[in-house]
Amino acid sequence: MPVTPYALRVRDVRKAYGSRQVLRGVSLDLRPGTLAGMVGENGAGKTTLLRILCGQTAAGSGEVDIRGSLGYCPQETVLNDFLTVDQHVRYFRAAYGLRSTGRAEELIEELHFAEYRHTRVDDLSGGTRQKLNLTLALMHDPSVLLLDEPYQGFDWETYLRFWSLAARLRDSGRCVLVVSHLAWDAERLDVLHRLREGVAEPWEPGGRTAAPADGDGR
Repeated sequence: MPVTPYALRVRDVRKAYGSRQVLRGVSLDLRPGTLAGMVGENGAGKTTLLRILCGQTAAGSGEVDIRGSLGYCPQETVLNDFLTVDQHVRYFRAAYGLRSTGRAEELIEELHFAEYRHTRVDDLSGGTRQKLNLTLALMHDPSVLLLDEPYQGFDWETYLRFWSLAARLRDSGRCVLVVSHLAWDAERLDVLHRLREGVAEPWEPGGRTAAPADGDGR
């Protein structure tokens, strides 16, 4: 069978809010089986780009092509304070059209918050809310994962579990894009991009810009 050349392709995506140009022409390719990162200062446009990639926000111009199903974990949790963890899982099972909640159960166990299954969201800590947020984004086993500061509020052990999970997803052929304002975890990534002045460029921590890969359209 032919190998899919990319899981996510972005071509010259631009976005402005009034006179403020947030994205000035973002282009990148990510292949299946890639654990990628994107860093940028606060206000660099990372969240705007993710919202465009997942279809929540329309780009001013440019093209986005995603091969396969999509999972999106936003930085701000999209949870109902009055529902329990289990109620969220059942609701999203129906929304995704899943036959079972088996994958969600696995993630709840792996992220160690099974004891809160019957707890309402407004009684959860920030870190546990984020565990649920991540679980809901991954429970339908998507092909392309867009994760915006996904480990925010995690303790050290959960932080390490997150990276172990991300690596296994990559190894199973998923395309995982982790967005952050810091590049602390660059050694865990296959590729790292920096969003600066509205443009994404391959980057190596320490300030040296990496050479673009062949065929990446830059």
